[in-house]
Amino acid sequence: MAATNSGPADSVNLLIGTAGDGQTFPAVGLPFGMTNWTPQTRDTEAKCIAPYYEKDSRIQGFRGSHFLSGSCTQDYGSFTLMPVLDPSKTGAAERASSFQRVDEKMTPYRYQVLLRDTGIRATMAGTSRAGILEFVFPAGGPSPGPSWILVQANSRPGEGEVRIDAARQEVSGYNPAHRLYAGVGKPAGFSGYFVARFDHPFKASTPWTGGAGASLNFVASGAILVKVGTSFTSVDEARRNLEAEIPGWSVEQVAQQAKKAWDEALGRIEIRDPSESRRRIFYTALYHSMLLPRTFSDVSGTYPGFAGSGRTETARGFTYYSDFSLWDTFRALHPLLTIIEPKRTSDMVQSLVAMGREGGWLPIYPAWNSYTQEMIGDHASVMITDAYLKGIRGFDASEAYRLMRQNAMDIPPHDAYVDGKGRRALDSYLKYGFVPLEDPVRDAFHRGEQVSRTLEYAYDDFVVSRMAHALGKTDDERVFLERSANYRNVIDPSTGFARGRHADGSWASPFDPAGKYLYITEGLPYQYTFFVPQDVEGLIRLVGGNAAFIAKLDGLFAGKHYDQGNEPSHHIAYLYDYAGAGWKTQEHVRQVMDEQYLDKAAGIAGNDDCGQMSAWYVMSALGFYPVAPGTPVYQIGSPRFEQAIIHAGVKPFTIRTRGAGPYIRSATLNGKRLTGFTISHEEILKGGELVFLLSPHL
Repeated sequence: MAATNSGPADSVNLLIGTAGDGQTFPAVGLPFGMTNWTPQTRDTEAKCIAPYYEKDSRIQGFRGSHFLSGSCTQDYGSFTLMPVLDPSKTGAAERASSFQRVDEKMTPYRYQVLLRDTGIRATMAGTSRAGILEFVFPAGGPSPGPSWILVQANSRPGEGEVRIDAARQEVSGYNPAHRLYAGVGKPAGFSGYFVARFDHPFKASTPWTGGAGASLNFVASGAILVKVGTSFTSVDEARRNLEAEIPGWSVEQVAQQAKKAWDEALGRIEIRDPSESRRRIFYTALYHSMLLPRTFSDVSGTYPGFAGSGRTETARGFTYYSDFSLWDTFRALHPLLTIIEPKRTSDMVQSLVAMGREGGWLPIYPAWNSYTQEMIGDHASVMITDAYLKGIRGFDASEAYRLMRQNAMDIPPHDAYVDGKGRRALDSYLKYGFVPLEDPVRDAFHRGEQVSRTLEYAYDDFVVSRMAHALGKTDDERVFLERSANYRNVIDPSTGFARGRHADGSWASPFDPAGKYLYITEGLPYQYTFFVPQDVEGLIRLVGGNAAFIAKLDGLFAGKHYDQGNEPSHHIAYLYDYAGAGWKTQEHVRQVMDEQYLDKAAGIAGNDDCGQMSAWYVMSALGFYPVAPGTPVYQIGSPRFEQAIIHAGVKPFTIRTRGAGPYIRSATLNGKRLTGFTISHEEILKGGELVFLLSPHL
């Protein structure tokens, strides 16, 4: 942590999430940057291995990473630099140096550490597409001698390359990316490219066997600076990105520019609270909400065409983004960005539309610039509609709707379907109004999960109906609105729970709402029963009214079936609002905030999943949450801070609390009593003041 607190960037604790299940890492650079700069304690690009873990005690190098923060996915197109005194040790484990936490100083804009085994001090800072590193070699001591820097493309054996251009005093290289999930292992059609330049000439260089690394000898002591440009398009574009973003040789200048950018981005929400720990938790969560999706286009606008097209495309007038973990992030992260990052949200939607045009189908979970079919649902439609209904423009809404409708109505040709295009099991869903257990849902990373798919498709259909309504497509609106009621087809009226169903209409047996079944995605029937965000009132009636609904929610919490560590639970505590028991929403939301978000390395309850876990905290701590993205309304929870100011609309929107405790005694919006448990997106953007009177007791 920085010694001074001169802005919100200095309140970020980059260790949060680097232990337990968090899967985050200390990512240095700019918000939503193309490449993150991180100390590397794990050398692999294997699935579910982040580049850094708090429990590790040795640093293997400093990586330009594209790992999806908080995920169980893979890094790709990465490369690593390591300063050493002994060039004979090039393997990640053997070249690694011990370090101590006291020697680490980490912020979103600068990382510093002392490598204890060699006495080398390392500092790095970054822009969106480039980075600068300073390695200070010891002038004397027990191991004096020449200074070496190792450069490695973290590619598979026989792939990738590192080239040494002694005449230009430049090292360049590439690391091919591969697809994951759908088309797993196939080339993704692009690489991670880099160009490195040095402020001292290297006197000798040794390429590694296999060509994916090089050892550079500087025969000098003191500070050696390295500038690295990155691109997904080509080495030439990496060079252009470097020249555009870091023309000079000052680490401190780059760090201060990054600090200014982070302070501005994080400062769109100002909080006041007596607890410095809660301040760190909040701004770290907001920081984690600003890492993905990542910038994918170059300074020139070029980027590799989606889905391995082989073409180079150009984003004109917008930034092209990729790595959308939409099954996770449609819930809170993207709604948060509609408030504090509307222009960036517009570019992200435009990116999804561009992917649909280039690949022929709207992607469902586009990562590694490819179709993946990871997870379930069709939530690109949710993100697009949520943005549009909140007044965010700058993209082709008609084309976006065409692609949304195609996903919801059409089945791709077999080869395209196998490759990851289109909704899984759409034919069954259209035939039966649900996905029956007889359909194994092949050609999906997650097979089966028929009940969860039905519930999520019904919600997606509702959202498509809202977009159809906004565009005046009344026939489509009616069709999709009717389909949004398909959730009823997998709620067993005899038990009141979501349950597997056969094609003949019979229910799967045996059945326990707290049991684990292959027809539920990463959860329990108890949790997925409540995934009807488009019609909570209808669900309440279906299970027997307010009292029965509240009892069912109580049973979930009492039975410890609520799981903040995974996304299907994220909206559930807010559902008490709909049944007249808002105080229970307040109680449970506050408990989750205080017990499962902590100011320590294991401070996130589950995988952060590209910022969704963190965005839940940001929204909940402000006092409201988007239960049904695609509708511009938020449910009231329990605000956590004395004051929070959102700088988003025409004028600031201030949230104040008086008193203490989780329970809301009363609330006023711009001086008028708030009678319900909702606040609209428009009211937030208009600015004003929302005041809560809190109490520790009912």
